[in-house]
Amino acid sequence: MKPIFSSRDVYRDQALWSRPADSAAAFQAALQDLRRRQQAFACLAVTERTRLLLELAERLAVRREALSAMICEEVGRCLPECRAELDKSIDLIRYYARLAPELLARKTIATQASLSAVAFEPLGVVFSVMPWNYPVWQILRFAVPALCAGNACMVKPAPTVGRVTAALFEVIGEDLPLQAAWLAHEDVEGAIAACDALAFTGSARTGRHLAALAGKYLKKCVLELGGSNAFIVLADADIDAAARDACHSRFRDAGQSCNAAKRLIVVPEIAEAFVEKLLQCCRDLQAGDPMLPETTLACLHLPDAAQQLQSVVDDALAHGAKCLSGGCIPSDGAYYPATVLDHVATAARAAQEEVFGPVAAVLRAHDAEHAVALANDSPFGLGASIYSADVEGAWALARWLQVGSVFINRHTSSDLRLPFGGVKASGFGRELSEFGLYEFVNVKSYWQK
Repeated sequence: MKPIFSSRDVYRDQALWSRPADSAAAFQAALQDLRRRQQAFACLAVTERTRLLLELAERLAVRREALSAMICEEVGRCLPECRAELDKSIDLIRYYARLAPELLARKTIATQASLSAVAFEPLGVVFSVMPWNYPVWQILRFAVPALCAGNACMVKPAPTVGRVTAALFEVIGEDLPLQAAWLAHEDVEGAIAACDALAFTGSARTGRHLAALAGKYLKKCVLELGGSNAFIVLADADIDAAARDACHSRFRDAGQSCNAAKRLIVVPEIAEAFVEKLLQCCRDLQAGDPMLPETTLACLHLPDAAQQLQSVVDDALAHGAKCLSGGCIPSDGAYYPATVLDHVATAARAAQEEVFGPVAAVLRAHDAEHAVALANDSPFGLGASIYSADVEGAWALARWLQVGSVFINRHTSSDLRLPFGGVKASGFGRELSEFGLYEFVNVKSYWQK
């Protein structure tokens, strides 16, 4: 059988690992066994469930270096970025282990009843389809709160990161009802129908398809889709800090992150100074072997990614943009250079699509209100940043941004303590924080006469 899951060393272009998909029948058999495990797991006290998760955190800490190296090879991200993914995943487990007992406790509500309350009970088995760019973090980000609530989880990994996924599930072991689903794409509908809820992180195109399937079978779903985050720099901003943050946010992980700054929106008073400082930061980026500490611009993960980026750049130039750095495929096809496009038109693909790679689009706004209008002129609504010395004014502008999160004087990121998710084509539902914990529970009311 042709291997559907196939990993390669992105930098060296060498095959690492492969395996065929499991049959739909094998998945159904595994699902039946997982349902039995979920029922027993849900009967445990929440403190016992979190104890098992804390043990997983300790095992991940022991395997931190090995898993980080696997991610570096398979995804192509710089090794320090991969270590940061493991560290954040471990912190996530410890965060929910600390808070889940309180958040999941039954809450008494005063009514005319002698006793009335709300309980947070598991839905059953949550099926997930996960992306390649953060192969440990993305799985655990949805699974850990779902497990705290007493659910079980089945995870279909991305086809290109099977080796690190298999290694992760070896670390997870048998104590937790969390396992991989090595399914072919055509068997995903059957999995959605057979499970109790769906979590998906990936493109808006695939998200629409999976949301339609979840709707067909009336399954609760959470979709964390693409982003084209606006990075607004106003006239009174700290230009040095804004340029450094813009460079870091746009070009870290080779720009292959949904939550990166992608559209840099600047007002006339500071536009030229900001662009020049941004270019200075870009010149310090160094492409190379992602395992080496001096490398700061990572590889592209997918073989055709450079060609896709080039088509976006060419389209922007055809719409009148100016290419100030990068903008062409180098001889080493594993990379695309840090590219800055200035005077990008709103009709250009770079302004309307999610550009998944190291290409920054600079849009010129007339003033602060126009900057907000440009930020909202996008199908996506994941996050946005506003840089300004007038914090009160920035908060006032933030109200009008059609996004799931606004960061003031900082680039967009995710914080364990705050809900993460978007609006419009960036999806719906939330992960992280208490709100992420409540996504995959049955909020059940009790009333006693």
